[in-house]
Amino acid sequence: MLIARLAGTAAVLAILTAGAPARAGGLTDPQIAHIAYTAGVLDIETARLALKKSKNKEVVAFARNMVHDHEAVNGKALALVKKLKVTPEDNDVSKGLVSQAEAKRASLAALEGPAFDKAYADNEVGYHKTVNAALADTLIPAAGNAELKSLLQTGLKIFQGHELHAEHLAGSLK
Repeated sequence: MLIARLAGTAAVLAILTAGAPARAGGLTDPQIAHIAYTAGVLDIETARLALKKSKNKEVVAFARNMVHDHEAVNGKALALVKKLKVTPEDNDVSKGLVSQAEAKRASLAALEGPAFDKAYADNEVGYHKTVNAALADTLIPAAGNAELKSLLQTGLKIFQGHELHAEHLAGSLK
């Protein structure tokens, strides 16, 4: 299980940081916005799965928090791209994220009870570590627009809190 989780995390990190020379492999601000938005949507979808499957109060509370916070940040992202009259652009990184997340959600959906809860919490730890590293090391430095960069930095602070919360949750589950 740990090896599979680490392999999945490594794959997402590789997707997020592939070709990291100047401007994150040549990513544009519309592509960066799409990657960040997509990462949020994917975590919302996984949290909604947890809300359907889990009966653990702590897991349900965490999943509700993920939905709330990621929807709030994505709402701000949509408002920003509308204000800037920018259309987010799908790209290989966002497509890779979707593919990885769909596979992970399918494996989570096959689990029940405490096994699901633990796998979900462990996935959230790995996912937030990966996304936070990509934000800090790749997407924020590559963002050209100051407002986009600021939004990504705000998101990073929120998601670092999610990472800590997920670690605590995962540590409390067997």
